[in-house]
Parts: sequence; C-alpha cells; structure tokens
Amino acid sequence: MQKTIPIKNVGMSNLVDNFQREYYYLRLSITDICNFRCNYCLPNGYQPEKNKPSFLTLSEIENLIAAFATLGAEKVRITGGEPTLRKDFLSIVESINQVENIKQIALTTNGYRMLKDVDDWKKAGITSINVSVDSLDPRMFYSITGVNKFDEIMRGIDRAFDIGYQKIKVNSVLMKSINDHEFNQFLLWIKNKPIQMRFIELMQTGEMDNFFNKYHLSGKVLEEKLLRSGWKLLPKSYLDGPAKVFKHPDYQGEIGLIMPYEKNFCASCNRLRVSSNGKLHLCLFGEEGIDLRDLLQSHEQSTLLQARIFSALQGKREHHFLHNGDSGIRQHLASIGG
Repeated sequence: MQKTIPIKNVGMSNLVDNFQREYYYLRLSITDICNFRCNYCLPNGYQPEKNKPSFLTLSEIENLIAAFATLGAEKVRITGGEPTLRKDFLSIVESINQVENIKQIALTTNGYRMLKDVDDWKKAGITSINVSVDSLDPRMFYSITGVNKFDEIMRGIDRAFDIGYQKIKVNSVLMKSINDHEFNQFLLWIKNKPIQMRFIELMQTGEMDNFFNKYHLSGKVLEEKLLRSGWKLLPKSYLDGPAKVFKHPDYQGEIGLIMPYEKNFCASCNRLRVSSNGKLHLCLFGEEGIDLRDLLQSHEQSTLLQARIFSALQGKREHHFLHNGDSGIRQHLASIGG
C-alpha cells in the first residue's frame, strides 16, 4: 500500500529520556473491552466503568500516530482489551499503515477472530501477530480463559502461516500449580514450527494480590532450565520488546521470556503506551497518565502534541517498583493493553 501521509520534521528531538533510553515503539490500546475472562487478568469478565470516556476515534488515532512517527517511532503495537472487537479495527490498521516512517504494525490478540479475519489483517498492514495460548490442553485453556475456543485459535495460527506470516509469537502466562507442568509440552510444540513461544511472568496488580502470591512462578526458573538444555540467548534489535529470546539448534521455534522482576529489566525500555482514551503512560506500572486527547483534534496541533509527549517523557522513572510490591495504580492489565 502506498504511503500517503507526509510527516514533516518540525525540529523536535527524538524521544530520549533522562536516562538516555531511546523510544521507537508505541503500544496503542484501542479498547479496554475483552471477551475473555482470564483468571490472571479479568476473572469476572469485563466490567464497564460508569461515565467512562469514549475510545479514541480514527481521526484522533491518525493524529497521534503522525506525531509519534515524527518523534522517531517506527513500530506500533495495537492492543486492547481485545483490539479486534472494534468495528473499525481494519480502518485503524490501514490508517497507521499509511503513516510515513512506521515500519512495523504488530497486533496482540486473544485469537478469538483470528481464523476468520487473519487474511484481512495481513492485507490491512499487520506485519506481526502475538496471540495468547495459555495451555495446549483444551480443558485447561477453558479453565484459564473462560472460553471454549482452543481449537479455533490453533487453526487460526495455522491459517496465519498458510497466508504468509513467517513467524507467530504465542504468549503464555505460566502459573505455578496451574499450567507450569506444560512447559515441556510447549517446547515440543515449537520444535518444528516457526513460533516464538513467549512465557510471561505473572505480574502483581491491585486486584490480584492473593492470586499473585499463590501462583507466581519466577521466570528465572525457566531461564535456568533453558540454559541447562543448550538454549542460547539471542541479541536484541532496537525495535524488539522486553522478551529475552533464546534459540536452540534442534528447534525451529524460539523461546521468549518476559521477566519484569529481573534486575535491570527497565534498562532497555524502548516503548511508550497510550490508552484507549488517549492517556500517555510512561510505564505499564506507572501512575494516572498524561492526557493527550485535547491535542488530537486536528493536524495543526501536532507541534504542541509532540512537545507535550517529549516533556512528559522527561519525567519517566528509571525503573518500576514491582520488586518492592508496588504495582502503581494498575488494577488489571486489560485496562492498558499489557
């Protein structure tokens, strides 16, 4: 698709914080609605807030992405809730795909619509897909997610390969005494498949303290298992997310570990987040957020918008405080896209 929206450099510095970290990667939530009831995130299902602001419109998203692209962003990840529930999801992707300088448009999805819609996602401009599969046992999958869609999601992954995706990233939250016994089964699954299997360490949030204390499994345990079995750590690209990626000569797939409790986890941070109602979040476990929405109403506000984003970034902390049991104000991860 031809790029049609020119981005003019207005002299603003690229996104660099006070700790000399550079930001090329925007995680944009376009909805906080999710149709799964994962036990580690939304065990009671989605509960809409009263008098909640509306989600960002297509034109507001266009203005936001244009500003971030001018400031050096090259990758946009579309998240939710479940982003594909938005009726204008494809229009949003197509619009982002027309912004000059954006090289990658990634999607994080629960896979609910993948089998039916992945062809359209690719045509619209989605360059990479992360899909959640927390168990390879359909009954355990249902127990964790509250939905009976395992077979359909697995066929959706196969369909993505059929239409030309070279690699699919699969996310799984491994939890002690729930699904951690499936670790070796996941490894066997990717032996002859180009899947990056990403194990995400359970994170503590305000509503889930007791759940965290009971089921948290340290990612270091998994890392030690991999290293003992001959897996090697791969170098990172500047556009990569937080996963430490491991490769083994006998496996076509890869393993990614996301370990937010690891020392120096935040040292390589390269991503900022904007919520579905237009607030800039400097950290997944930060505070209330900086409102950008009043500056998303026209292209003419772009210089002011860039200045606000850049100024806000200078207040970004060196690291989160998860290791101290401080998860900020985040009650659950669905509210900001993880």
